[in-house]
Amino acid sequence: MEGRVLLKGVIFMCLIACSTARELKVKDQGTIYNHTLATILVEYAASVYVSDLTELFTWTCPKCSDLTKGFQILELIVDVKRCLQAFVGVAPDLNAIVIAFRGTQGASIQNWIADLYWKQLDIEYPGMEDAMVHHGFYSAYHNTTLRPGVLSAVESAKEQYGDIPIMVTGHSMGGAMAAFCGLDLTVNYGSRNVSVMTFGQPRIGNAAFASYYSKWVPNTIRVTHEHDIVPHLPPYYYYFPQKTYHHFPREVWLHNLGFGLLSYTVEKVCDDSGEDPSCSRSVAGRSIKDHLTYYGVRLGGEESGFCKIVMDDRLAAYGKVDVDGNVNLSRDFSASVLRMNVESNEEGRSI
Repeated sequence: MEGRVLLKGVIFMCLIACSTARELKVKDQGTIYNHTLATILVEYAASVYVSDLTELFTWTCPKCSDLTKGFQILELIVDVKRCLQAFVGVAPDLNAIVIAFRGTQGASIQNWIADLYWKQLDIEYPGMEDAMVHHGFYSAYHNTTLRPGVLSAVESAKEQYGDIPIMVTGHSMGGAMAAFCGLDLTVNYGSRNVSVMTFGQPRIGNAAFASYYSKWVPNTIRVTHEHDIVPHLPPYYYYFPQKTYHHFPREVWLHNLGFGLLSYTVEKVCDDSGEDPSCSRSVAGRSIKDHLTYYGVRLGGEESGFCKIVMDDRLAAYGKVDVDGNVNLSRDFSASVLRMNVESNEEGRSI
């Protein structure tokens, strides 16, 4: 019995030593990965799935707390026709603009994953020679109501708060849109201090696109989890590197080592190739379960819901609904500040 206890103790110490070595290695790489920031941004990536727009816009939803407390949404955009959703706001604790994109909704995720196997590289990314992407991923951001709403909100936020950092995040398909948004802000609008962190993101372009992307948006982290199936799709073919999809760097692979009570989570920072064979590519990516949980946070909408939204009549003063049913809710921060100042002055005069 004592021998077993001793053996377990030795194994445990070895695991701790391995874990420590990994941490030192991560620091030596000069990585941009920050665990604390990741646990905050994953909560934003989870919150954007909320279908109750009143709770989301007022940041009172069950997911709108904990590490994201105090966040203020500036713009909430819902493209009902295409089942897309995003928000832009300001996080005081991060002193940053946060942009979050929703991934595929509810029960439709299995069909979406099945379709990922067959998506082809079918359009050139504008202004980037030989860079190919899939039109579905590209269009979800560029050719919907999301892009103009996001860009308008970023401009308003900069006018109000100055040139503060911009953090873009999303899970699954939302991660693909987050990547296109980060690239758009940097290349087409000259935004500085743009960082992107995605969770369970699919591949979105070829090797040429990945190279351009990593040049323009170097402060990017793609977090993958255990056997999550989505980062393995669309498929990567090692023997046809120029003709296949290719991830951009840098991946951080969350996976467990050890067994039973001695297991622990490793956050491995991968190499700068985007397709590190020792990271998520080293395992068979077949799990939808691993796709729906990151850092212990559940990601995804209601299982039975397809693009369902709930909106209180009180939100009518904050936005509009177009002929297709698409929703755009805006909060004018400068006007709110002005009203507060006026009310304060009036109260001062009445005393």
